[in-house]
Amino acid sequence: MAITIPAPDPAAAGAPLSARLTPPQIWGIVLLTPYLLVFLAFVLYPVCYGLWLAREPSSYVALYHDPIFARAAVNTLIFLVIGINLKMLAALFLSGFFVQERRWIRWLSVVFILPWAVPSIPTILSVRFMLNPEWGMINQLIFRFTGDDGPNWLNDPTMALAMAMVVHIWKSLPFWTLILITGRLAISYDLFEAAAVDGATWWQKFRYITWPSMQTLYVTCTLLSMIWTLGDFNSVYLLTGGGPADLTHVLSTLGIRYLGLDQLNLAMASIVCAMPLVLPLVYFMMKRLSR
Repeated sequence: MAITIPAPDPAAAGAPLSARLTPPQIWGIVLLTPYLLVFLAFVLYPVCYGLWLAREPSSYVALYHDPIFARAAVNTLIFLVIGINLKMLAALFLSGFFVQERRWIRWLSVVFILPWAVPSIPTILSVRFMLNPEWGMINQLIFRFTGDDGPNWLNDPTMALAMAMVVHIWKSLPFWTLILITGRLAISYDLFEAAAVDGATWWQKFRYITWPSMQTLYVTCTLLSMIWTLGDFNSVYLLTGGGPADLTHVLSTLGIRYLGLDQLNLAMASIVCAMPLVLPLVYFMMKRLSR
């Protein structure tokens, strides 16, 4: 039987758009319009305006000759390579600890979540006060138990950057641990029971059951954590302020430094320089999620 396709109605083709749309389509456009306007005003426009401010090649030449920019780029890579991997490895093994069904572990998990749940400003500033070399709690405890003065934690660039990474790991570790706990809970318990019957050790269970089941989730969380860390300046800015001598800046805090010096073009250029790090991470993350 032949199928006939109706010819388009010339009158309908020339009709206004509102006449050619169904009522659900019209309501869909009406309801999406506020979200589209918010996206244009608070996402697309600021990004385009920032790129426009960083359009001058002279801004990138000035960044290239600024030794603080080179140090900030190296510090950012250290954060991504060392800090993120340490955090995700700790989250992976802590997720195995917190899935145990013991009452005291449940109470401990509540305390463990607190650093992530509490706002960044009071928590990181409290750590900064604790690291004060003169009246900080940590150095007072060192002097009480050893009789020696504690180190000047935030006046040495290497130690200050290490403390910033420790604070970053401590602050965000509970969130990623919770994500990996959900991945562990999704694994069928029958697999572990069968492995226990066969005499498998805890390492063999992790290697042949847990890790293959969580590998995609772990890599995706690592990539997402790297993307978020590139835009996170709290751990460095609130703890060290980029000091001493501007040697602990990362790319996200370097822009704040240039803003304080009324160098808006350099601030925007320093942020744009992070895009070669962000875009590959976004690409690999979306590629893994689309499998």
